[in-house]
Amino acid sequence: MLIGFALVAVPLLFAVINSAAKMRRLADQSAALVRSGVQTTHYTQQLFQQIATMERSARLYQVLNDPSLLKIYRDAEGRFQSAVSGIEKSLASESPELRTLKSVDGRIAAQLATEAPTNVQLQDGLNTFGRLSEAAGALSDRTSQQIEAGLAKLQIATAEAQQYLFWQTAGLIVLTAVLLSLFTSLILQPIRQIDQAISQLGKGTFSRPIAVRGPSDLVALGQQLEWLRIRLLEIAQERNRFLRHMSHELKTPLANIREGTELLTDGAVGELDSAQREVAGILRDNSIKLQQLIENLLSFSAWQARHSGLEISEFRLRPLIKTALETHQLALLAQRLHLELKVQDVELRADRAKLKLILDNLLSNAIKYSPRGGTIFIHARSDEDQVILDVGDTGPGIPDEERTAIFEAFYSGRAPISGHLKGTGIGLSVVSEFVQAHGGTIEIVDGTFPGAHFRIRLPLAPTLEGAVA
Repeated sequence: MLIGFALVAVPLLFAVINSAAKMRRLADQSAALVRSGVQTTHYTQQLFQQIATMERSARLYQVLNDPSLLKIYRDAEGRFQSAVSGIEKSLASESPELRTLKSVDGRIAAQLATEAPTNVQLQDGLNTFGRLSEAAGALSDRTSQQIEAGLAKLQIATAEAQQYLFWQTAGLIVLTAVLLSLFTSLILQPIRQIDQAISQLGKGTFSRPIAVRGPSDLVALGQQLEWLRIRLLEIAQERNRFLRHMSHELKTPLANIREGTELLTDGAVGELDSAQREVAGILRDNSIKLQQLIENLLSFSAWQARHSGLEISEFRLRPLIKTALETHQLALLAQRLHLELKVQDVELRADRAKLKLILDNLLSNAIKYSPRGGTIFIHARSDEDQVILDVGDTGPGIPDEERTAIFEAFYSGRAPISGHLKGTGIGLSVVSEFVQAHGGTIEIVDGTFPGAHFRIRLPLAPTLEGAVA
């Protein structure tokens, strides 16, 4: 991440420095042009002021013949020469206008250089002041043109700098976007892998190794998740072993209890009165319930040990549903339940035995909670690349407070209304596990059937790790 930030920041830093340098150059050029223009304008004003002073003092000297007026003239002429020198420095090269101005000024200075110029010299010099004013005006126009040319160059340089900065900014935006996309993908890919790994652990899928590729910190986090997966797998295996051992240990004394209750009920040790027979019946019913619980625990534990190895085969759904209904035919007749079948003859690839167990558990659940004379709904249809299986009943439905827990192992909701014994809470857990193992989903739907309504979505041809074709 630090390398990524550095690579993104370096072009931006270069652009900032380069832009600052260009703006500094433009600012320096602009300041130099302003200083030159102000100085040139000042010297030009000095020219006209000193020319006026020189001409006025010379004309007064012609009338008054006062030597102090010549001194005033020479002082003004000195300031005039300083202004000419300043303008000459500001000009890029010596111009014809400047040469003309110097020539005219030199001619006037030659006429008035003596201590007491004659009237002829004075008149000749005074007649030349007109040409000096014209030369000063031409020089002023020249300096104005030079300032305007400098402004035009500055405008061109500014436009070029703007265009350069625009393309530089556009290039940096593209480069930054590419770098950001690159480093974002490099960082997001391992984060997605970590997210998928956490989701797998949350769903109880411990069979897939966790491998994270990317920056070292995220790889280390992936290794911690892999350690956690292995530890959870070991805990799950220990739990399954405990369930299997305890179940087997319980089966032996339970068999003796059942055998004893059967002997009592059959009168093997003597005829029982009604109260004794009732007690024996309670013992027998509870021993049967306990045996079902132990068998379910064994089935659940065995499936937990081998759930990652699905035996995939190709078969049709309608015959499988027919087989599942035949298994529950006696219970359907005893409860006088009606069936509504709307099943398309969909062909799919899945684990046939596990899909039959899904149907068995859902049918058993529907029979258990349906009232006598009720209806069980079984609908199945294909939708693009998946099959949708709906199993519903006319029972009381599933309360909202129980919906988040009914798919958890060993959770049993309220007692069924049709007189069956309360279940062990394993059936729907196994259904959920088998559906997820196929890459499908199961959900509770409202509004279609009067009672509970389970909807299963399974891919027609799942791609599963560890599946046996």
